[in-house]
Amino acid sequence: MDILDQFFDSLKEAQGQLASENRQKKDAALGSMAEFIDARRGDILRANGIDVERARSGGMKEALVDRLSLNGKRIDDIIEGIRTVIRQEDPIGRVRAGWTLPNGLLVEQITVPLGVAAIIYESRPNVTADAVSLAYKAGCAILLRGSQAALESTRALVGALKAGLEAGGGFPGAVALADSGNRDEVDRILKARGRLDVVIPRGGGDLIRHVVDQARVPVLETGAGNCHIYVEPSADMSRAVDIIENAKIQKPGACNAVETLLVHREALPLLLPSLAARLAGKAELRCDGPSKAAAGLPPPGLILKDALPEDWETEFLDCVLAVKTVDSLDGAVTHINRYGTKHSEAILTNDLGAAEEFGRRVDAACVYTNASTRFTDGGEFGFGAELGISTQKFHARGPMGLEALTTIKYRITGQGQIRP
Repeated sequence: MDILDQFFDSLKEAQGQLASENRQKKDAALGSMAEFIDARRGDILRANGIDVERARSGGMKEALVDRLSLNGKRIDDIIEGIRTVIRQEDPIGRVRAGWTLPNGLLVEQITVPLGVAAIIYESRPNVTADAVSLAYKAGCAILLRGSQAALESTRALVGALKAGLEAGGGFPGAVALADSGNRDEVDRILKARGRLDVVIPRGGGDLIRHVVDQARVPVLETGAGNCHIYVEPSADMSRAVDIIENAKIQKPGACNAVETLLVHREALPLLLPSLAARLAGKAELRCDGPSKAAAGLPPPGLILKDALPEDWETEFLDCVLAVKTVDSLDGAVTHINRYGTKHSEAILTNDLGAAEEFGRRVDAACVYTNASTRFTDGGEFGFGAELGISTQKFHARGPMGLEALTTIKYRITGQGQIRP
């Protein structure tokens, strides 16, 4: 029996024990996890430094290096994320609905853990703590398979989390890290039907497509983020520039960063000169003909290029913004529903009717009016942590918190009824 088989067996056993644990004991174990992250922050930061140095020397672009990097503030955020999960209600054992049949049978719909989960993710160390804390509170065991780029960081974090569980009276066997680096490791996880209950991919489009195409285990699919902002002539242009800058520049490597800006033709002269000045030295604009003309003479530091057809479907994950002119709200919606990834879309407008129509017609997990797409995040939504952003239309959509790792069981109580 190799290490993966051992993990499958130990995770199943631990999950069976964890499923019966009450909230008080789960929260105590989570609290101990947070304490161990704090106590070992020096070790975690040193391990992360090794990953960051290796990534930079290997040519990883800076926006992705930023996703990989940890610092004191980000360690604090990880700890606060765990504590927010502790403050949330325990989703397990909740009676979601109940009714009595004409024959006197009482039917209750109960929330139960989804079971044993695996998460396959790329170079974001915070995902490790997010996934473990959410899974544990939801009564699930979890197999972690992070990227080689974050290997040292992940090992240090998992060591602290498992030590915290043990010290806090929890079940450290409910967490396992697949870190052999073997190329077939991911595919073996994807084919572990009957041993895993769900697989969650979190990363770029290539990773997600591979998991969806190859998995025999049910998949909770997260999505790449080809996100859009559409600007109408009625929008407050000063506020629009602030929102667009935030959505593109604040964290360009995030899946909720804006990648394409759609501008109503009548809004071009109102928006583009100010936006070009604001993004000078910060971003590259790839414009269609009308938007390039409206931007005027590029201010110093602004890179202005002609947009190519493939730019409309690209998740840049970089300081690059595609800009396209549309003639109507209908044109914007048509473009988004063709090229978007059903992640996060925004309209900037002072027309309530337009905002309502945009929200109704755009097919996405999150639709914003007059706000940055950067808010699509479990922490920002009050979940404390997230497993990823689901762009599916099943039981989990948008930022996935505790509820995403639960399912239902029907409990039926009778007094001797038999079916005629």
